[in-house]
Amino acid sequence: MYSEKVLDHYRHPRNLGEIADATAAVETTNPVCGDLLKLWAVEREVRIAYVKFKVTGCIPAVACASWLTEMMIGKLVAELRGVTTTQIEAALDGLPSASRHASVLAADGLKQLLQALGK
Repeated sequence: MYSEKVLDHYRHPRNLGEIADATAAVETTNPVCGDLLKLWAVEREVRIAYVKFKVTGCIPAVACASWLTEMMIGKLVAELRGVTTTQIEAALDGLPSASRHASVLAADGLKQLLQALGK
């Protein structure tokens, strides 16, 4: 049902936790399924130096958030504006159609984080 990449990110989530002195922190939810994503990031010299997440939700929600945070580290903030749900899903070798809300949650969280950073 889920790809090996999805299962790997679910079983071994990258960047799980909180950042006490984050430059920005956001919380977003999917009102349909109730999944909740919290993101914390530290920006240094217009790059994401650190990012952490917590998710209350399904296997794909954890996997999408884990992949997103892993991909974000070291990137220029401007580079992150173009991240799409399609890119997130492709990086995880796809999601079942009933689970695509997870990539939407991750992409929405990223958009909110960039707004919180003032970017």
